[in-house]
Amino acid sequence: MRKAFHFVFAPVLLWLAYGILVQAQADRKPVVIERAPLRFIKDPNPSFSAVAVDSDSNMLVVSDENMFRIMEYDRRENTPPQARLSEPKRIISGTNTKAEMICGVYIDPKTKEIYALNGDTQNWMPVFSTDARGNVTPNRALNIPGHPFQMAADEGQQLLYMTIQSDNQLSVYRKQASGGEKPLRTIRGNDTRLEDPHGLALDLKNRLIFVSNFGNGNVRGTGGRYGTFAPPSITVYPMEGSGNIKPLRVIQGPKTLMNWPAHMAFHQERQELFVANDADNSILVFRASDEGDVAPIRVIKGPKTGIKSPPGIALDAKLGELYIANMGTPSITVFPATANGDVAPSRTIRGGPAGAVGLMIGNPGAVGYDSKREQILVPN
Repeated sequence: MRKAFHFVFAPVLLWLAYGILVQAQADRKPVVIERAPLRFIKDPNPSFSAVAVDSDSNMLVVSDENMFRIMEYDRRENTPPQARLSEPKRIISGTNTKAEMICGVYIDPKTKEIYALNGDTQNWMPVFSTDARGNVTPNRALNIPGHPFQMAADEGQQLLYMTIQSDNQLSVYRKQASGGEKPLRTIRGNDTRLEDPHGLALDLKNRLIFVSNFGNGNVRGTGGRYGTFAPPSITVYPMEGSGNIKPLRVIQGPKTLMNWPAHMAFHQERQELFVANDADNSILVFRASDEGDVAPIRVIKGPKTGIKSPPGIALDAKLGELYIANMGTPSITVFPATANGDVAPSRTIRGGPAGAVGLMIGNPGAVGYDSKREQILVPN
């Protein structure tokens, strides 16, 4: 009888329960809280996530994930110690811009247009003109699914390369692509060893792609998909590569010091790869030919540097300068490309007061409370 009840009558009971639940939801009235909050936790300063530089026009463009802004400074700016902050030359922000949690920016060397990548809450890559400011509509916008993180351009071929985080993929688009245009080709699959790819840099001379990976894989097998976890890495591919290809070589291991390797930049003449090492508050420099478990040839790190949680990096090879976007403090720090160790920056551009600490709250999905330690827990 118990088996008969379970297999015959249980579906009927479930259907009745479902009907009651649907009716309860229909009868439920929305609850509107009109009271002001007692207090709130919010960073009043920008959270710089990406940086791009063009020394020919003295343009320095940064993205602010905290307040959904694209900001342009004069690249020669150096905030005085007594000043609260440096005012940007212009700000692009608002609902018309299709720009929210911008994690990548690029300056077209000819037109000086600004390309912006949304890494989370939007799928758009909007492109803005040199006179765009405020809540403006972009010149054009490309829909890029899968949460891109960094882009780099092959200007000679008029192509855009970008990492796609959630799809463990590298996508290549026409530089002028817009709307729902699909990529020309992709690198994706189990053999690629793309594992939560973030940073990307191009060696245009030797036609190579460098990709930094956090290490969270997504393997596709006959039984479906399953996650894998590996140490962070840098994987290298031919620029014309496509499909499920193996990397030409891999940089990986404890000697590399990589911990959340984010944006990267490549110095063509020096054949050096610069890595924003987010979780280690450092910048790592590798030889272009490095492979395996190798130590970086230089590391910029220490209290004098002002580097804190840096996801973004840009290189001005013409003037030999590195620009670092720090999320742990509202600042852009500038160093010589040959900098090494615990050295003070050549210049610092602050978007907030000196000593301000970034809260780094970005797209929080939940909140919890630890009653023992009396701490608020916010996963992002």
